[in-house]
Amino acid sequence: MTSPVPEANARRGAALLVGMSIAEAVRRDELLRTAASHRASIAFLQQADPSLSAELTRLADAGTETVVVIGVRLTASGPAQSWLRRIAAHWWRERAGHRPELLVATRLAASPDEVAAVAATTKAVTGKEPGLTSAAWEDVTGHRHQVLVCRGPRCAARGAEEGLRALVQKLTEQGLGDDDVLVTQTGCQFPCNQAPVVSVQPDDVWYGGVDPAVADRIVTEHLAGGRPVESNRLPRHRKEQTGHHG
Repeated sequence: MTSPVPEANARRGAALLVGMSIAEAVRRDELLRTAASHRASIAFLQQADPSLSAELTRLADAGTETVVVIGVRLTASGPAQSWLRRIAAHWWRERAGHRPELLVATRLAASPDEVAAVAATTKAVTGKEPGLTSAAWEDVTGHRHQVLVCRGPRCAARGAEEGLRALVQKLTEQGLGDDDVLVTQTGCQFPCNQAPVVSVQPDDVWYGGVDPAVADRIVTEHLAGGRPVESNRLPRHRKEQTGHHG
């Protein structure tokens, strides 16, 4: 395969593949294999190490002059490409000392086979990109429910992505946005034998075996209709609080 940073480049360059979502953190080995085939290193936008900022710091400290940053999103959900550029630019503005030129791919690679093609079209970071704050992100949303979708190793292996996709699609069909239902992907929620696992707060309702059909019912019956789906509901035994606070 062709490296995103040609060896003939007179400047000392590096390629960096960035996993955009928790899905890439779960599939770390696949991302590592893809990076190795392109003589690149890896980082993650969220949920795993090294972070994008930490890996850019390592490359800069090593004297790298140019870094080609390629976002990789192997599933349908996850942050948009704009977040990759926003985080990279924040690091570039805050960096003290040597700052390499950052060239960020203008679209995301949806598979390992797309990496070289995606890396062919980049845009340099200027430092004038939007920052990490916005008036729109000041307050906690007014959501009635928060749905926590487990993306731990076993849930991922048993089809958590398919359930998540069905959940989001049904929420859209029902006209339920972030101010109604906030969907959050998480690491392991622990009842792994029941994978894929989904929990709904503040109702304290936990579900197991959440395939697309069950996800559809969770939206229509529980989130829209107010009735938990008993067929897939997991027993929940709350530990009583002990001790007293003075």
